[in-house]
Amino acid sequence: MNNYAFIDAQNLILGIWRLGWRIDYEKLQIYLKEKYNVRKIYWFTGFLSKNLKLYEFLQGVGYTMIFKPVSISKTGKIKGNCDGDMILQAMIDFNSYNKAVIITSDGDFYSLVNYLYLKNKLDVVLSPCEKECSGMLKKHAREKIFFINCLRNKLERNPKRALLKDETFSRTLS
Repeated sequence: MNNYAFIDAQNLILGIWRLGWRIDYEKLQIYLKEKYNVRKIYWFTGFLSKNLKLYEFLQGVGYTMIFKPVSISKTGKIKGNCDGDMILQAMIDFNSYNKAVIITSDGDFYSLVNYLYLKNKLDVVLSPCEKECSGMLKKHAREKIFFINCLRNKLERNPKRALLKDETFSRTLS
């Protein structure tokens, strides 16, 4: 199998933070490769230069980074919405992968998920948490949705492991 994963990084990180734990990104990429036969993992995020060390770490453990320029409002709020980029990439690569793994809880992806499902190209939607997952996403993923909060024992970062200095980047994006 030649499956691809498409990760809405902001949604993943904030969803897990709200549950009170942190994902070990290296464990996540191993899990995706072993469980879902993923050969390419896209990580979609707004680019902030202060997070360069985190981006380098992710790339070093096997993620393909897709950055979107961010905008900063007059109040200092940073916005880096990557939804359109993720959908476009899934369609650009449509003929290159057997199945897609979509990681998000955002209802904006329901049409992509539905299309992949109908074309038998959806392996699974991994949502950080059932409670915060969009009803539209659940509806269109049907039986192919699973919740990452159930994987805490496999994917949680060891609290003793050094926190990357810039790992807090997602708290500032919306």
